Amino acid sequence: MINIEKRGKIDIITFSVDRIDALITDELKTEINTVFENANAKVIIDLEGVHYIDSTGYGCFLSVMRAARNNYGTLKFAGTEPDVMKVFRTLNLHTVFEIYDTVDECLSSMR
Repeated sequence: MINIEKRGKIDIITFSVDRIDALITDELKTEINTVFENANAKVIIDLEGVHYIDSTGYGCFLSVMRAARNNYGTLKFAGTEPDVMKVFRTLNLHTVFEIYDTVDECLSSMR
């Protein structure tokens, strides 16, 4: 469901699904949280190709952010589709998460 690519010390997570909803969020949370078991983990979640996220998906991301902070990790987002970004803004989550247009921009912000 998720793919993890390593670029240096940064993990880039992509999804093999185009929807993040209640049917998969528990599994996603478990998989992503394993990355944050290592202290100081740096993770980019690339949302390119994800066209729909329901409330449980956004809740999952908040939970993952908490796990990251609890272990001194960094979590950022990239490649957010326009409809998904609209919901991030509606929920004011763009003030909680760092969101970049591209993975390259996000990588640059971590160096």
